Amino acid sequence: MGEKDPALEVGRSHNSGITSLNGAMVKEDDEISNSALLSFKAKEEEIEKRKMEVKEKVQAQLGRIEEETKRLAIIREQLDTLADPMKKEVSLIRKKIDIVNKELKPLGLNCQKKEKDYKEALDAYNEKNKEKVQLITKLMEMVSESENLRLKKLEELSKNIETMRSD
Repeated sequence: MGEKDPALEVGRSHNSGITSLNGAMVKEDDEISNSALLSFKAKEEEIEKRKMEVKEKVQAQLGRIEEETKRLAIIREQLDTLADPMKKEVSLIRKKIDIVNKELKPLGLNCQKKEKDYKEALDAYNEKNKEKVQLITKLMEMVSESENLRLKKLEELSKNIETMRSD
């Protein structure tokens, strides 16, 4: 037993070569793993860095958007304050115009009726006035004729009296 079996020796030396080979492989695997790990960490850091840059850009954009939104809200308020009083005044005036139009309609009809009545009354007045003028003219003619007849009669009577006196 004390003697060493050469086959075993070869196996051991072969094993020892594998072990040393394995050691080198493990060491090489560790280096590859460390390298890969470092590369992965570097990429992870780069990704985080880019992620932070994008996040900052998004925050900056959001900040600008918020500012623009506030500015637009202020502008909208200003427009509303400009439009509202005018709208209210215009609406109020339109309602008043509608009310006046409603009041004017019957007044206009009443006015037209009264104008028609006035015209009819004026026509009747003018007709009666014309009739009066004709009657006055006729009266004047009759009075004139009557006076003429009376004067004639008076002259006749006067002649009769004179003829009676001369006889």
